[in-house]
Amino acid sequence: MKKLLVATGGGDCPGLNAVIRGIVKRASKESDWEVWGSFEALNGLMEEPTRLVRLDGKTVAGIHVKGGTILGTTNKGNPMSYPEKQPDGSVKLVNRIPWVVERLKEKGFDAVVNIGGDGSQAISQAMFEAGMPVVGVPKTIDNDLNSTDFTFGFQTAVQTASESFDRLVTTASSHHRVMIMEVMGRDAGWIALYTAISGGAEICLIPEIPYDLQAVVEKVNARYVDGRGFVNIVIAEGAKPKDGTVTATQGEEGRHAVRLGGVCYALSQQLKDAGVKADIRETVLGHTQRGGTPIAYDRVIASVFGVRAMELVLSGKFGELVVLKNNEYTSVPIKEAISAYNYVDPQGALVQAAKGLGIFFGD
Repeated sequence: MKKLLVATGGGDCPGLNAVIRGIVKRASKESDWEVWGSFEALNGLMEEPTRLVRLDGKTVAGIHVKGGTILGTTNKGNPMSYPEKQPDGSVKLVNRIPWVVERLKEKGFDAVVNIGGDGSQAISQAMFEAGMPVVGVPKTIDNDLNSTDFTFGFQTAVQTASESFDRLVTTASSHHRVMIMEVMGRDAGWIALYTAISGGAEICLIPEIPYDLQAVVEKVNARYVDGRGFVNIVIAEGAKPKDGTVTATQGEEGRHAVRLGGVCYALSQQLKDAGVKADIRETVLGHTQRGGTPIAYDRVIASVFGVRAMELVLSGKFGELVVLKNNEYTSVPIKEAISAYNYVDPQGALVQAAKGLGIFFGD
């Protein structure tokens, strides 16, 4: 029997279980393949004893409708920069990729399907270059992976954000308030942009377009007459003012250097300091965007990605990432996919359409 290892890394995301199910379902049609899962990305493989689980039809039955991942996930323990404690008590970051590949082969694995975002796919590429047959599946609710039109989980995050935004619109108009809703989007503002269009926001602030605070103040004040009016603002967590910095705190060891969050409170204070008299309220959606049942669109993408990933394994097309491009399911080299970041284009059709709808970006 040939053995395939499946891992889910990075943040959790609606649709992960559908990918796992798609891989296992397709593999079950082959008589010479069995599928295993590694708990919490590759940590399950790297630990002693290992934490691996056999995946079969019974294990994955019905999981495509469930959020999260049955394998668990983590954004700690990157084998490309793994923290190892030294004899003197200090911690040194070391490259454990060669050891990981050797361990995979010792355990009898013939291939790996790694499901994750740009960081996870950089690990995929490193393993591939070290001699391990690897196929990647793109996963990020931020939709910031290059070479694919959409990543699964993104549309569910937008749906969650849009439903929340709709509720804030009514309370904003009822109380003549400025409502600021913060959504995820570290470096790319796709969730904020889609939510602003679907929800009818007056202002949308994203990382790709640093905002002019005075221009935002003028836009807010223009919406009020004799203290009556309302403004709905959606802001990505990575948005920042011109000549300013992102709102962040110190990150945890082994993760991002800084932890984003709280930009809605920062913007609220900036507006108050600039003289805005309207009542301002803030809402941080946070991890509600990651959790819950994936919508049908994401279940379809994720399920097809899983099937196609297994088919790439069967055809020996390793070092490839499954993608959806121009409504066609295909694949591109992982190296190509991680070579560029999928930013929102400030001059692109979507931003221009949003401006045509009257949405202000603070520029």
